[in-house]
Parts: sequence; structure tokens; C-alpha cells
Amino acid sequence: MRLLVRERLFGVGDDYWIEDADGRKLFLVDGKAMRLRDTFELKDTDGQVLVEIRQKLISLRDTMLIERNGEELAKIKRKRLSLLRNHYRVVLVDGTELDVSGKILDREFAIDYDGELLAQISRRWLTVRDTYGVDIVREDADVPLLLAVAVCVIVLADKEHNKDHDKGHDED
Repeated sequence: MRLLVRERLFGVGDDYWIEDADGRKLFLVDGKAMRLRDTFELKDTDGQVLVEIRQKLISLRDTMLIERNGEELAKIKRKRLSLLRNHYRVVLVDGTELDVSGKILDREFAIDYDGELLAQISRRWLTVRDTYGVDIVREDADVPLLLAVAVCVIVLADKEHNKDHDKGHDED
């Protein structure tokens, strides 16, 4: 399953559609503005909330939470002690761990489970500006969960990048 995300609208308070390769709208990412923390809802075309994504307020490291039906489904945070700066760990409530690594700021990364590719996020095969693709590899994959993981790691990587960028300006 290949999905397209039009990124130029990406941000808290912004809504944007995730489409299939034929341009049909499949999922709405509904950004909730005016909140103390980043919050998004991933909805189907009927407006049904599939998962809610939010930033954990009290945490030593930036952490995003994914919930389904009011229950925590997963936590995402940057992997400690990794040689790769863009390496994130997703811990599902059942203890399963997913690994996210690659060039997240460039929108070139993969989501793996135990060495098996679940989804590939890439701009390489797209000609549309400000768009990246999400290629879901496994047919039995939890598509809303994988989309939510992609949104979370991009939000976390962008925040970290902006913090580092702001620190550089403070030292000038």
C-alpha cells in the first residue's frame, strides 16, 4: 500500500489528508491547535478517530504517545546510546518494539520490527514538491499505527532540529 502525505501543511493546528497513489483521500491528520502540547488525531474519511497522537507532557526526553479508543497503544522516543541521531524506539503496550531509523528530517526512513521492514518513508520516488510517500510493506500491518509512528518521529525530529538550531543562534 503506497500512501502520499502532502507535507507543506504539516504542523500543529493544520489538517492534511493522506491519499492513496491514485489521489483518493484515505486518512485525515487533524492537528489540534491551542493546546499545551502537540496533539493530532488520525481520522478515516467518515471522521472516525482511528488513533490520537500527543506529546507526553512530563518526560526527560521528548516522548510522543499514540492512543486508540482512549487506551495507550505506543510510546515513541529517540533511542538512547545510538550512533545514529535519527533513531527512534516505539514501544507498544504489549511490549513489542518497533525500530525507526534513517534520515528523518529528509523524510527517508524505515519502520522495522525485529529486522523486518514494515514501512518505508521516502521522497525519492515522488516528483511532487513537499510530499513524501509511506510504503506499507506488510499486508497485515496496522496502517493507522504505522502512519501515527511516522507522524510522531517527524514531529520529534523537527522539534529537536529546531531546538539545536535555536541554540546555535543564542550563542551568536
